[in-house]
Amino acid sequence: MPIAFLTAHEGVEQIELTDPWQAVKDAGGEPRLISTRPGTVQAFEHLDAADTFPVDQVVSEASAGDYDALVLPGGVANPDALRMDEDAVAFVKAFADAGKPIAAICHAPWTLVEADLVRGRTLTSWPSLRTDIRNAGGTWVDERVKVCTAAPSTLITSRKPDDLKAFCETFTAEFAKAAGVGAAR
Repeated sequence: MPIAFLTAHEGVEQIELTDPWQAVKDAGGEPRLISTRPGTVQAFEHLDAADTFPVDQVVSEASAGDYDALVLPGGVANPDALRMDEDAVAFVKAFADAGKPIAAICHAPWTLVEADLVRGRTLTSWPSLRTDIRNAGGTWVDERVKVCTAAPSTLITSRKPDDLKAFCETFTAEFAKAAGVGAAR
């Protein structure tokens, strides 16, 4: 089960990349790092530079058709850069158009807002995004993890790194269900 992880070339919150990445591997999936530039992605721990991670594919050359699901890690700078990249926004929208599940944590729903994917949907995020989500026609809730099936593309969202365990358990189960392989783990 190939799973796309989309990030900008810098600014992703490291734990929001590495924990979901490991959850996909543990569930028998194949995570692949898609980014706006080739080379490596510079991750951060809050505002401090952390590790770098090799890019598997540049988003301008990626196709949602090659993946079963999408994970959008957070970090403040990461989704802010992604929402300004037309190829990244189109890539995210292609998953929704294909009815494939999308998991997003923390500030990552900014990219969903930019792709016009929150209208009529209920989701959670870092609390500072609630007005953006509401202004884009979505309903914001303060929950550890929220699964929204109000459209063919299931959205799985969480608020922050403290929610990672619930987020990973939920999105891997939803991804497995969407792929028709039963429960993950």
